[in-house]
Amino acid sequence: MRGILGLAVGAALVIAAPVAQAETLTDALVSAYRESNLLDKQAAVLRAADEDLAQAVATLRPVVEYTLSSGWSRTQSRASGPFSEGFRTTFEISASMMLLDFGRRQLGIEIRKETILATREALRNVEQQVLFDAVSAYVDVQVKSQIVSLRDSNVRLVTKELRAAQDRFDVGEITRTDVSIAEARLAAARAAYSLAEGDLIVAREAFKAATGHYPGALRGLPKTPSLPKSMEAARAVALKGHPSILQAQRGVTIRELAIEVAKANFKPTLAGEVSASKNSFGIDTQQFGLALNQEIYSGGAKASALRQAIAQRDGARADLAQAGVAISEAVGSAWARLAVANAQVQAGDRQIRAAQTAFDGVREEASLGARTTLDVLNAEQELLDARVSRIQAEAQRYLGVYAVLQTMGLLTAEHLGLGIPTYDPATYYNAVKTAPAHSAQGKKLDKILEKIGR
Repeated sequence: MRGILGLAVGAALVIAAPVAQAETLTDALVSAYRESNLLDKQAAVLRAADEDLAQAVATLRPVVEYTLSSGWSRTQSRASGPFSEGFRTTFEISASMMLLDFGRRQLGIEIRKETILATREALRNVEQQVLFDAVSAYVDVQVKSQIVSLRDSNVRLVTKELRAAQDRFDVGEITRTDVSIAEARLAAARAAYSLAEGDLIVAREAFKAATGHYPGALRGLPKTPSLPKSMEAARAVALKGHPSILQAQRGVTIRELAIEVAKANFKPTLAGEVSASKNSFGIDTQQFGLALNQEIYSGGAKASALRQAIAQRDGARADLAQAGVAISEAVGSAWARLAVANAQVQAGDRQIRAAQTAFDGVREEASLGARTTLDVLNAEQELLDARVSRIQAEAQRYLGVYAVLQTMGLLTAEHLGLGIPTYDPATYYNAVKTAPAHSAQGKKLDKILEKIGR
């Protein structure tokens, strides 16, 4: 039974490999950042938002088009006069440009800029989750490996107790019941060991999903990052700079700009157009004109659009307020869970010491005939449970620190000091913000895309 899940056993043993070959938590975090599909997707979403800005900027420029047409035609000068017929080819080139729209296009550009900034905050939120998942996976593999080791030791210990019970039964000191109890407890210990092996395999799969590779030898957990001295200090940092807060703030600005666009839509537009054409009959035509356009009546659609924009702005403000409530609650909850975990670690230390003393005493008394086999097994189980609880509490304490950092908006590669090149949103933005086409800047953009591997 214990040989079936040999992979988990090997993983448990590899934790004890030489430290020089072991993977650190920083290594795992770097791998998670580099291999994350979620980060790749969000970065692509951000680049798409950058292109929305480029398209908005393009609306400020003229549009130049040409038309080449050819076809048969028949023309009659009068009702009964002569006519001409034949194939006619016409080439026309035209340029048009919006000259005045009362700020519609400029407002559209500002909306795209705010959308980009909001999307950058969404990218930072994804980065936090990716890194937290990596920390969680790293800790979980270590916890599950330690529990496998404890369960294995438990099997060996219960096996010894069974042998001792059998020996005492053989000399008539105890009954068959004591032996059966030991046999039952050994079967339970082996089942618990197999379950621990399975849990370790699951943890290894989660590690691969988070970092892109299976864990080998892992170093011990490093010192946790520092936190503010109080929950209120942590909450103040979160409310000021958490990406969810900043993203919601951008959302309010976007909706306020949308109201201005809806107001501008009530006003006219002025466009200019220049065109020149020439056909195969030798007729040349040049045209220049201005067009002032405004809807007089639209069935109330524009007034409805304005009211809708105002309602959406009010909703965005509510989203911002709720984001503050959610972040504040998240900081408080994470801080409380960390405090509970700290208390559990301290209580676990005391529990282990007491359980160890009790186990040693019960086993000594059993050797003198004052305790039964069941007493020894129960004392050993209590000691095992105390050790498992201590390991789990320590893991929760460690993860709790990173959970607080995440709720503060600080669980980023930069804040953790991972020392790796991170995705720079400004690089692509600066390359496309002026809507380059086929130019030296366009070639520069091609190099940027090649550099980021897209």
